[in-house]
Amino acid sequence: MTDGSRWLVAGGVLSAVASLLHIGCIIGGPDWYRFFGAGEGMARAAERGELRPALITLFIAGVLAAWAAYAFSGAGLLPRLPLLRAALVAITAVYLLRGLVIVPMAALRPELLSPFALWSSAIVLVYGIVHAVGVWASWNKL
Repeated sequence: MTDGSRWLVAGGVLSAVASLLHIGCIIGGPDWYRFFGAGEGMARAAERGELRPALITLFIAGVLAAWAAYAFSGAGLLPRLPLLRAALVAITAVYLLRGLVIVPMAALRPELLSPFALWSSAIVLVYGIVHAVGVWASWNKL
């Protein structure tokens, strides 16, 4: 396994963990939605037994699972998926942009900064960096 493949495997594991945590929110209910920063509206809707929080969270979990599959495909652990290079670049860009959104937020809307916003941005930025290194190091094999 090449260094790039190792990074893509790590990225795939990170995305898979994030997907499973989203499933955990559905199972764990309102307290989990609150803990993971989904917002009070989502937590209250879950308390009322509405389907909307579970459906939204399930959709996000599915996207994250697909992103894990793309990283594993890029690493050679799964068969080659369609548009592999483009998808991995897009996934990396989304993670990096989500991680860096804290910078303009801090400048333009500092009142919106919360501990959740800071640590979640840092975590997602790490996801983006791991994917970026993997894509860059594996580019010729993708």
